[in-house]
Amino acid sequence: MGDEKPHIDQSNDDRKKPKSSRFAFGCAFLSSAMFSLLGYDAGVMSGAVIFIQQNFSLSDVQVEIMMGIMNLYSIIGAAAAGRTSDLIGRRYTILMASVMLFAGALLMGLAPNYAVLMLGRFVAGVAIGFAVNASVYISEIVPAASRGFFCTFPEAFINFGILLGFVSNFAFSNLPEHLGWRFMLALGAIPAALIGIGILFMPESPRWLVLQGRLGEAKRVLSRVSDSESEVELRLADIKAAAGIPDHCNDDVVQVTKESRGGGVWKELILHPTPSIRRVLIAAVGVHFVQQSSGIDTVVLYSPRIFKTAGINGNTALLGATMAVGFVKTSSILVAMLFLDKIGRRRLLLITLGGMLGCLALLATSLTIIDHLDGENKLVHWIIVVAIVMVLGFVAFYSMGLGPIAVVYGTEIFPLRLRAQGLSIGISVNRVTSGVIGMTFLSLTNAITVAGAFFLFCGIGCLGWVFCYMMLPETRGRTLEEMDELFRDWNWRRRSTARMIKEGEHDKETKA
Repeated sequence: MGDEKPHIDQSNDDRKKPKSSRFAFGCAFLSSAMFSLLGYDAGVMSGAVIFIQQNFSLSDVQVEIMMGIMNLYSIIGAAAAGRTSDLIGRRYTILMASVMLFAGALLMGLAPNYAVLMLGRFVAGVAIGFAVNASVYISEIVPAASRGFFCTFPEAFINFGILLGFVSNFAFSNLPEHLGWRFMLALGAIPAALIGIGILFMPESPRWLVLQGRLGEAKRVLSRVSDSESEVELRLADIKAAAGIPDHCNDDVVQVTKESRGGGVWKELILHPTPSIRRVLIAAVGVHFVQQSSGIDTVVLYSPRIFKTAGINGNTALLGATMAVGFVKTSSILVAMLFLDKIGRRRLLLITLGGMLGCLALLATSLTIIDHLDGENKLVHWIIVVAIVMVLGFVAFYSMGLGPIAVVYGTEIFPLRLRAQGLSIGISVNRVTSGVIGMTFLSLTNAITVAGAFFLFCGIGCLGWVFCYMMLPETRGRTLEEMDELFRDWNWRRRSTARMIKEGEHDKETKA
């Protein structure tokens, strides 16, 4: 009998191990599907640009602007999303994104000239900024114990979208020059419309409902995404505490202060942040900068050019090799989905970021050797193989760690009242970095070669690894409301170690 009681307590301890529900899975899946459109654009443009440049007789500078400017446009949407997310809700902000992505895809596909094409990219870019609000929605609707798993969905859909974009390139590449790229770009309107319709059937974020004082609605939503009444009560109590609502207030509708709803949020984030908020902001901005300064978008956007530099010739062969990048990038996300909640964000990030840096260094070295060897040298063929494998290894390690973790980490560490705007800042840094790199990559490679560019990304990445080691504490298993305590001082390593030791001792006692 003495051995059975601990087992019963452990299985009934809803507070410690809340389970995910099918409905939460459906909500996370549908809202994450928005990110497939972001990935599709990145993937399809890498091949479509070959035909667009020929059709419109564009210069390399115009190509750089076309490829990178969308990331800068997304800053407008990300900044506005922080506001609309608090005003009209997470769900309707995501819906706005789907409508704009639909319009942007049609504008790009039907563009009669470069100017209209750029208008379509402006609309789609702003929409992508709005779409990142889906990360907030996912983090707020799923249980803490499985948040890492669910929050990898956006990166999984980005990778899936990239793969679809590469497949679209390959499928339409044999059409006439002036038609193929139009089908490639306009095809994105179909999933945008379908996703928009599906979003109408999703519930609003329970945390946003609590911030509006709509406790009754929030409890009903939580009951649909939780597995037990005790879990519902626990999650609702945590959210109420974070929103500054007294525990005894249980009416369906209550009054919430302006500060709890997010009033004065920019003042608290930027002008007069507390020490813990400052550390949260540094961590969020830093992890997004590290993600994009790794050069991942250049590999996706310019992979045909990179493979051409490595010695692959012919549009069909280039697009086929690019499809391999999309397949590896998509399949590798499964590692993050399986292990993010098991081994933790921090450990997985440091291991995979190290793998990325190793691949970058070897890729740059192999491209340098190819540049200096005669094309008839038998060694060249083996070096080309090494270069291709390193590109595939680079995107694989990215999808296992830095890709999904930047989104998960940058979303979950902000307090409830600051989450939407905090994510907007992180995403803005992400998009600015990506845009600047995308718009200067061709000029950079002309100045220091493709190999030199990757050596540069590798050096920046080494500094990024040090930043992640020093500044990013482990957040696995913590509720969103516990993050403020975690970032309150710089002793998180000591406290995290003590916590792991305590949990390990508790597990041993339970098994005994």
